[in-house]
Amino acid sequence: MTTLVFGHTSPDTDSTGSPIIWAWYLNEIKGEDAKPVLLGQPNTEAAFMLKRWNLDQPEIIEDVSEGQPVVIVDTNNPAELPKSVNSADIRSIIDHHRLVGGLETRGPLEIRIEPLACTATIMWKMIGKDMAQMPTGVKGAMLSCILSDTLEFRSPTTTQEDKAIAWDLAEQLGVDIGDYAAEMFAAKSDVSAFSDAELLRMDSKEFELPGKSFRVSVLETTAPQVVLDRKDSLMETMKTVAAEDGVDQVLLFVVDILREEATLLVPNDLVKGMAEKSFGATVEGDTVVLPGVMSRKKQIIPNLKL
Repeated sequence: MTTLVFGHTSPDTDSTGSPIIWAWYLNEIKGEDAKPVLLGQPNTEAAFMLKRWNLDQPEIIEDVSEGQPVVIVDTNNPAELPKSVNSADIRSIIDHHRLVGGLETRGPLEIRIEPLACTATIMWKMIGKDMAQMPTGVKGAMLSCILSDTLEFRSPTTTQEDKAIAWDLAEQLGVDIGDYAAEMFAAKSDVSAFSDAELLRMDSKEFELPGKSFRVSVLETTAPQVVLDRKDSLMETMKTVAAEDGVDQVLLFVVDILREEATLLVPNDLVKGMAEKSFGATVEGDTVVLPGVMSRKKQIIPNLKL
């Protein structure tokens, strides 16, 4: 049976590119029948990557069947995976996020989780000398994943390994990192076609604190004002999204890639109190700027307090 390789729901560039990378490796190097799939429509940056490197968009699936062999990449959180994932045959997990727990496997499996900025960086290390056989398009996906997850090395999650591998790939591909990253971020910043609800779910993760549950949404952009001009309708839509998704509150952080800061929308006293306790901020209106905050994984979720 074909092994399905997928990342998290609401796929970003890493959760779109990494399944393509690993499915190539399983098929061409390991001789296993594998197929990349997505758990939703890729975001605008991921779609740009696919077009730029002439890669077919993987099939979008909603669930997995019992006993289906799968490889999970860029997450280990059941809340971000198909509802029937624990009935599948999970063969391996490759990830760079905190360990959540809750996945069940049919037998021993290979797990590789490292504190790096990007899943594709881990894959580069795992593939090793066989990288020489990787086609240009797949290498382009790998570079795109690293530049996206590191925000062109601006994110505090960036390691020297991420940088070195990105520069090596860029040299092989004949790509100027600054120019290419600017194209990627421009694609990511074009959110005009998305509804408020889509924006709030586009790059989001569920998180719980004692007695409260949250959808923590991040929008990384080089044009933050485009999003902030919609703040009134976004804050109103937060109520609907929270009710539909079964959480108490949606938190939206608009990350300005160039200024290296985040703006948190403050729709109510709950979020105001969280901003003050979590980030030491002084909140005087319905938004608050958080200088230097760019990473949900390293700077936002670990600091959230009620």
